Amino acid sequence: MLKTRNNKAWFLVLPVVLSVAFSAIIPLLTVINYSVQDIISPTQKVFVGLDWFKEVLRDPELHGAFGRQILYTAVVLAIEIPLGILIALSLPAKGWKASLSLVLIALPLLVPFNVVGTIWQIFGRADIGLGGHLLASLGIDYNYALKPLDAWLTVILMDVWHWTPLVALLCYAGLRAIPDGYYQAARIDGARPWAVFRYIQLPKLGGVLMIALLLRFMDSFMIYTEPFVLTGGGPGNATTFLSIYLTKLAVGQFDLGPAAAFSLVYFLIIQVVSFVLYTIIQRSAGGGAQVTGEPDSTPVVAVPS
Repeated sequence: MLKTRNNKAWFLVLPVVLSVAFSAIIPLLTVINYSVQDIISPTQKVFVGLDWFKEVLRDPELHGAFGRQILYTAVVLAIEIPLGILIALSLPAKGWKASLSLVLIALPLLVPFNVVGTIWQIFGRADIGLGGHLLASLGIDYNYALKPLDAWLTVILMDVWHWTPLVALLCYAGLRAIPDGYYQAARIDGARPWAVFRYIQLPKLGGVLMIALLLRFMDSFMIYTEPFVLTGGGPGNATTFLSIYLTKLAVGQFDLGPAAAFSLVYFLIIQVVSFVLYTIIQRSAGGGAQVTGEPDSTPVVAVPS
């Protein structure tokens, strides 16, 4: 009977396995095949081994794109995670105001990526955009199309506007999942708001923050559409991140071998860094408030007042 049930379970899982194979595994194997060959024509290919990997890893343009990508990801994470927590803490806990606030905050997440880039492209122009016109009226010489710093600030502000709501919604859900007993114990102990946040809310948000951090790291490290629509990777190479560099290599220059090799390197970088972040967060999540009490009783939390 057990063997029959296992066979039926495999039949239920088979569609998912086939879907993953066609959507992920087979394309990945194709990229691996291209990365070790020099494709001269559709019928003529030469095995080159690791030559494309060596060429790509020695490319100074790749080094510059990688540095810009690391800096960009670090900046947006440093802004969006604390800002998302702050927004979640300031939202109403219940009632129609809470529902309205959540709907309004979630609106940027509903905008397609290319539309986000177009919105900020228009918004930052001094002739037709509200933001660019406002800065020009204040006497600020702003031009994201010509000045690298202005382009960087615009891309970062665009990402913060687009993705901070995701962090805020995740943190809001985590805050609403904290039992009221913890807050009651904190009020009895006379804990101040900062102590409640430090010893109750922040430790309880550990799992949610880990998810938010990993999601935002992977998304920001793979960002392409928004900065490409906004600046096209310019001015110069100022906003040419890894994804834009890969697109120029594969589509612009049609170097399939180097592009395939870099795709695998890109994939491994994201996997390794995500694993390292996950490990660090898991190890550091051991601290927090000390909770005692029976499962059905009000928890007792050691919170300094």
